[in-house]
Amino acid sequence: MGRNILITGAAGYIGGSLLAEFLSRTSDPIKSANISAAVRTEEQVRSLSKLGVNIIQVDLSDETAVNEAVLRNEIDIIVHTASSMNSRLASNLIKALGQRRKASGEETFFVHSSITTVFAEEGGWPYGEVRDTDPIFEKEKEIGGPHPVRETNILVTEQAKAHGVTSSIVAVPGVYGRGSGEWRRLSVSIPAFVRTSIAHKIVYKFDKDGSPPAVHISDLTAFYALLVEKILNNEPVPSGEKGYYFAFAHREPWWEVMQRLADALYARGLVAEPKVQVWPSYEMAAEVLGFPRQHIRAIGTSSGQLIPVNAYRLGWQPKWDQEKFLESMDDEVQAVLELDTVKPTLFDSMQ
Repeated sequence: MGRNILITGAAGYIGGSLLAEFLSRTSDPIKSANISAAVRTEEQVRSLSKLGVNIIQVDLSDETAVNEAVLRNEIDIIVHTASSMNSRLASNLIKALGQRRKASGEETFFVHSSITTVFAEEGGWPYGEVRDTDPIFEKEKEIGGPHPVRETNILVTEQAKAHGVTSSIVAVPGVYGRGSGEWRRLSVSIPAFVRTSIAHKIVYKFDKDGSPPAVHISDLTAFYALLVEKILNNEPVPSGEKGYYFAFAHREPWWEVMQRLADALYARGLVAEPKVQVWPSYEMAAEVLGFPRQHIRAIGTSSGQLIPVNAYRLGWQPKWDQEKFLESMDDEVQAVLELDTVKPTLFDSMQ
């Protein structure tokens, strides 16, 4: 009998694409699993109901409702993509999995989606180079708050241990490419720059270049699927305090990205010139892009010395590299022109 998997944020960019990835699987163990999708609104329920999976409309901030949903649907594994920074949501889900473990006598699993920015200097990481095999949990504890993403990472590991739930943390980098979900198919960062450039007829870059980690949405969902397959097959994988995964495939050199976007937009007649200008201020950038002011510098200029190990040890093989990414900028522009019907905020449904 297949185990029961719940994807939160299933109407989001990552969660929706992950749901599509799971449903596309034609072989075990994911094919034999029972997939449930958590969404927030009735409209999202209607949109996803045609997929033939169990749709759960639930307020993840409501502890009682979450517990009832997990127990009623006998959820064994939760892949949480709904928020990287709301510790209350993660706490409610983990507590419910703890109750499910007591009721079933079987191991339960919580896969949490974080972000790589917290492991860059601009995100408050003081230790320089970091591998996902390093004692990251201890270092995050040393740093402490106030940073909602880091605080949530710590809570996930500690609370999962306290409730007998096996946890993993996937640090998600900048994600790009068309999503494959039913509801939201655009990521956040690059579409925001495209949208802003078209509106102002000019492409801006930050005064300092950055080259943060990045991954194509299809490679990211393939990693989640690989990790869940290992769990379903009862294969030993890093978890708990050692269960961090840096899921990135290549770097995202921002100045070059902005120039490629400027070239693509100018060729379409959407900006006045192909020359990229420097943002007059971080305040203006935050306001125009719709990003939080306190995070704008980290978003626009961070790089980080992250070295992914755990993901590749599982057998992850990303298909997109930096060259292929840079060559896809016109596709990114086209995707915004076709799909830009909603305006997500930076941390809404994890990019």
